[in-house]
Amino acid sequence: MLNLSVVLEDGARNVPEKECLVFGDLRLNYAFTNAITNQVANLLVSRGVRPGDRVALASPNLPYFPFVYYGALKAGAIVVPLNVLLTPREIAYHLEDSGAKALFSFTGSPELPLGEYAFEAFQQVDTCETYIDLPASPGATESTIEGAETLWKAVESMPAEFESVRTEADDTAVIIYTSGTTGRPKGAELSHHNLMMNAVGSANLVNAHPDGRDVALAVLPLFHIFGQTVMLNAALYRRATMVLMPRFDGNEALRLMEKESVTSFAGVPTMYWGLLNAVKEAEPNTYGLEGIADNLVDAVSGGAALPAQLAEDFTETFGVGIKEGYGLSETSPVVSFNNPKVKAKTGSIGRPVWGVEIKLIDGDWNEQDEVGEIAVRGHCVMKGYHNRPETNAEIIKDGWFRTGDIARRDEEGFYFIVDRSKDMIIRGGYNVYPREIEEVLMTHEAVSLAAVIGVPHQTHGEEVKAFVIRRPGVSIEADELVAWAKERLAGYKYPREIEFRDELPMTSTGKILKRELRN
Repeated sequence: MLNLSVVLEDGARNVPEKECLVFGDLRLNYAFTNAITNQVANLLVSRGVRPGDRVALASPNLPYFPFVYYGALKAGAIVVPLNVLLTPREIAYHLEDSGAKALFSFTGSPELPLGEYAFEAFQQVDTCETYIDLPASPGATESTIEGAETLWKAVESMPAEFESVRTEADDTAVIIYTSGTTGRPKGAELSHHNLMMNAVGSANLVNAHPDGRDVALAVLPLFHIFGQTVMLNAALYRRATMVLMPRFDGNEALRLMEKESVTSFAGVPTMYWGLLNAVKEAEPNTYGLEGIADNLVDAVSGGAALPAQLAEDFTETFGVGIKEGYGLSETSPVVSFNNPKVKAKTGSIGRPVWGVEIKLIDGDWNEQDEVGEIAVRGHCVMKGYHNRPETNAEIIKDGWFRTGDIARRDEEGFYFIVDRSKDMIIRGGYNVYPREIEEVLMTHEAVSLAAVIGVPHQTHGEEVKAFVIRRPGVSIEADELVAWAKERLAGYKYPREIEFRDELPMTSTGKILKRELRN
């Protein structure tokens, strides 16, 4: 028997009064946080949610996320985290594909109309029977969405005690959706064992502060597997205090790091860039940099390659080396680590973490000596994609999962990513898949053909660019098509750059040569 929610329950039993979550003026201890999750679990059971049912959760980094996440796990349900930038069409797809029975969604704000989007999607999906509004106002019992009930109204009569369902280690705990180059987003099924082992392994890699303090700044989105494992689950396993930040801003992050004496930080490279820019642009003595540097003992980067100069500048400013890791949604996510405390190499993704193996293969699964596609085996590898048996048979063999990433290995066993067999774009740490965008663009009446690639961008790493052939006799400007795509795709997906062409480079078989477009 294993239930991932034990990372919170253990803290509630052993350090009940210790601060668990900090958000603004809210400072919630482990006992209180656990009690709310128990109420959520009781609520789900009362609404007919049974072990194995899917519960969707759309929330930025607010206390609501761990409340619902662990509450659903306690009830034996499977959590389906949703990106808060998805459109109603995309949310509806995720609900339908996962077969979600309940949806919890943050109401949002004029800048993030998530609640309205989620409720619209909920009304379109027959399998989803319960909608719970996570209101912007703490404790609000009345929803601003007609026909919706708030979490606080729903749980007010629920007991604060709950005995977690006895789930097995191999039972699915979370379904993380990750897009692919050959179709619509697919749900990676991660088990309680997958996530627990990855959280424990990640926690053991964190540097301890000399005085024993452990305060983590949660700026990575918790709906993303990087933030969920390396921050949420690993931090609570360590019985750390987690300071929640819904949206990254360099200045606000520095303010919180100083105010809360933050000891650990994890982010994508653009966040480190944002911190350094905030320092450069601030008036002298705006932040107590010496105090921030004295407290900060751990920094982790992932989601995209970390530029060497950026790492050097950060170490020089904050006095701590950045540990770079490699992983995927399908691997819970951590596969390898490049740890300067042990031994690190610039530009490398490091070596496999404990309990994980890497080998390099060709297209027929034959092992390669120096360069090949990364295949991974170990406790981190997903059970498979939800309801995708044919795809699973192609990418998983004898426990090995082929990642689609091409790497080389040096004589000391360090791995270096050299290319991607997929055309995936990484924009600001988020995975963007061209095929999905191309399919949406080609539904526009003015678009005859579209090809999407990633182009270099100073702050986001890569930007999304579309090459488009117009239909004969139809006129449309680039800004019009960008605005149209923005309404149909999540904020990190839609193309900011569009170039119209009369023709696109192709092979003799009609395949678009994206290599030439990049050149």
